[in-house]
Amino acid sequence: MPRRSSGLAALCLTGVLLAATACGGSSGGGDGGTVELRFGWWGNNDRAAATQRVIDAFQARNPGIRVKGSYTDFNSYFDRLATEVAGGRAPDVITLGGAYPREYGDRGALLDLSKTGLKTDRIGAAALDNGKFGGVQYGVPTGVNAIAVVVNEAVFDKAGVALPKDDTWTWDDFKRTATELAGKLPKGSFALADPTRTDMLDAYSRQRGEALYTADGKVGITQPTLVDWWTMTLDLQRAGATPPASQTAELITQPAPEQSLMGRGQAAMQFDWSNQLTALGKAAGQPLRLMRLPGESPRPGMWLQASQIYSINARSEHPREAAMFVDFLVNSEEAGKIILADRGIPANSEVRTAVQDVLGEPEKAQATFIDALTPKAGPPLVIGPAGSTDTPKILDRVNAEVLFGRVRPAAAADDFIRQVGTAIQ
Repeated sequence: MPRRSSGLAALCLTGVLLAATACGGSSGGGDGGTVELRFGWWGNNDRAAATQRVIDAFQARNPGIRVKGSYTDFNSYFDRLATEVAGGRAPDVITLGGAYPREYGDRGALLDLSKTGLKTDRIGAAALDNGKFGGVQYGVPTGVNAIAVVVNEAVFDKAGVALPKDDTWTWDDFKRTATELAGKLPKGSFALADPTRTDMLDAYSRQRGEALYTADGKVGITQPTLVDWWTMTLDLQRAGATPPASQTAELITQPAPEQSLMGRGQAAMQFDWSNQLTALGKAAGQPLRLMRLPGESPRPGMWLQASQIYSINARSEHPREAAMFVDFLVNSEEAGKIILADRGIPANSEVRTAVQDVLGEPEKAQATFIDALTPKAGPPLVIGPAGSTDTPKILDRVNAEVLFGRVRPAAAADDFIRQVGTAIQ
């Protein structure tokens, strides 16, 4: 699930992107009539290598179609995509997440997948609805995941701190655990990186009967909830449980798993998406585990979410072939056995069953975690309205002011609510 991304100010809002242009058949292209598709996603080198293997497998089955992959790190991906869409140069198959299917779909930039014949009957409605807005299926999920606490037990053991019981721990328990770790970890290591991110605000506020956004498209999180959150994170920073503000600002620009404190072996905990377990464990050089968020009782804030969404560019000259490729990505057991759980536990039930026996230990841990969470998860997430893709950067800016001590939590809360409200009007 995306953490931070830019807005879509670069998008043309005057109807230059018309879905009708992609509803016809395919036109020829490339050498000897070969159709060339472009496929864009975000990720690290490991994801790129696996994705290329999937592309190779698809091309072997469809010799008349050539797929050109393109990827970048998460922070750069949406900036580049906004520029490509505005310039009419977006990939044929686009990877999205969060509010982006709505943002781009509402502007006519995405094809209605229900018109392509793409099969979705093996994908659960909860995950499928992550790509459906206003009755239009703008995207299909790559897999299912959840926000979680990634834990390095070895760091806990070296510090002599007991692991909390994740079925009962509260935010006070979390704060005590993080503070205890801070007093026992070596210099340069921390209990966790600063936890302020939009998905965590959503989970934290949902536990209080709120949400980051309301169903009618307004800001749902309240000022007292934000004040409590920032009061807690400031206490963690002062205790040395999280890095100083300058290091947090640096870490924000380094989103890859291997660049994180957890990936460097310098953190005991990290709030992240469950599908990041494999990459983080590989970077850290040791097995990690997943735990539920603090404060999940009596009202759960965690939810099941499509980890990523595949959509088709409404301007694609080859919508039929693009739909064939998306079908291969989400419905093919062959692709599933290559991707495994990197993009979440497969959303297609048949693919999920097919990969079960070939999953590695981290992927099995993800599947077990999702299975255990499913009956305990809260209601579906309210996806942000148009303009909400600005929220992560707004949060980063306001959070920096708090951590550097330039703004108090109450003023920061008011400023955050005001800026987000303006962005989504």
